[in-house]
Amino acid sequence: MQIQRLALLALPFLLVAAAPPHDPAKLRDAALKDDTAWKITEGLTTEIGPRLAGSPEEARARDWAVQKLKSLGFKNVRIETFDIPGWERGEERGAIVAPYPQPVALTALGYSGATPPQGVEAPLVAFPNVAALQAAPADQVKGKIVYVGNEMRATQDGSSYGYFGAVRRSAPSIASQKGALAIVIRGLGTDSHRVPHTGTTNFEPGVTPIAAAALSNPDADQIERIVADGKPMTLRLVITPRAVGPRQSGNVIAEVPGSDPSAGIVAIGGHLDSWDLGTGAIDDASGVAITAAAAKQIMDAGRPRRTIRVIWFGSEEIGGLGGRAYFERHKAEPHAAVGESDFGADRVWRFETKLNPAAAPLVGRLEAALSPLGIAKGSGSASAGADLGPWVRAGTNGIDLDQDGSRYFDIHHTADDTLDKIDPAQLAQNVAAWTAMLAIVANAPETLVAGARE
Repeated sequence: MQIQRLALLALPFLLVAAAPPHDPAKLRDAALKDDTAWKITEGLTTEIGPRLAGSPEEARARDWAVQKLKSLGFKNVRIETFDIPGWERGEERGAIVAPYPQPVALTALGYSGATPPQGVEAPLVAFPNVAALQAAPADQVKGKIVYVGNEMRATQDGSSYGYFGAVRRSAPSIASQKGALAIVIRGLGTDSHRVPHTGTTNFEPGVTPIAAAALSNPDADQIERIVADGKPMTLRLVITPRAVGPRQSGNVIAEVPGSDPSAGIVAIGGHLDSWDLGTGAIDDASGVAITAAAAKQIMDAGRPRRTIRVIWFGSEEIGGLGGRAYFERHKAEPHAAVGESDFGADRVWRFETKLNPAAAPLVGRLEAALSPLGIAKGSGSASAGADLGPWVRAGTNGIDLDQDGSRYFDIHHTADDTLDKIDPAQLAQNVAAWTAMLAIVANAPETLVAGARE
């Protein structure tokens, strides 16, 4: 009887000892009240501002990130550098010369070529889309300034960006091949503000870069109205960016060390660089802040089973170069799962997974932890973003926490990408979602590294 009584007295202590330190629901709810992500976003956008890939500002941002991550308690904080082709913005002005003289609001696309310093003036030839430009005979384009439109509309999942993105990615190269002097496009934006959207373009090997710029939507509308009237149009452009040779970029890496090295690494993050027009708040200071704040929630609760690696990628905006550099350098290391936050700071509404069979039980646990935040289960098509996508394509488990993109392309790549566009409550919901996900994935008992024995 005495032994039984002692056993009963000891039971509460046993239950306390067995309680998991990383309870997803408890940590999720605590994260809703945490302001770490806001402070990181505020600090990066205020103290550094724009962070163009390869610029001195991006280098200052890396140093800032190292100090910030160390101050938050992360371990193994370091910078891994790599070289990129440098590019700097110059003058950018445009105007309709005829038939109705007036200025237009535009901005050079990343890696645009340049006009002569005095600019170019030429007849404009307009196409409704990239396919029409591609089909046009060269003599219709040669010696002219090309305009290409598109019809991008807002979608919650941002899917229209992939399709309509061809106008920015490939139209300048096509126009150059056909002998155009320069090109202006309707920018990839869903707003009605007179604020143009930049972003990188690609000239095919052997194609001479020409001046390439994006118009604001109201200015694109203006050009299309004049074209519809059937009146010949002349445009004048001064666009003088320059290629500046190799520049250094880099990834900033920090860790929450795990207790079981054989269980693999959970790699998360966002990108540190931004375009140079705004301060890169939604793209992507908020992303690096969300993922770091979530990892800190796990770190402060105790040591997880798996190492959580937080990566602030460099040079994402010019083609995911930081993500490629990280993959090449670390592809021999066992990665259990990956995920990136790079779609603003509005609330997460859906989660997507792409899992190996052994990881399938994670889905039910994720659904249970995320549904109280209003997050629905998706169809199973996670990509892990531009920077960590190579891991998913190589067979690593991927988890996406999809943010509402309904207004993302109103702001994306513009001078309006500033801190005031971020709602602190929605930002905190993101952190809560990432915290719950990490609590589950970083401590899952299953074998998550393909081919590994745990």
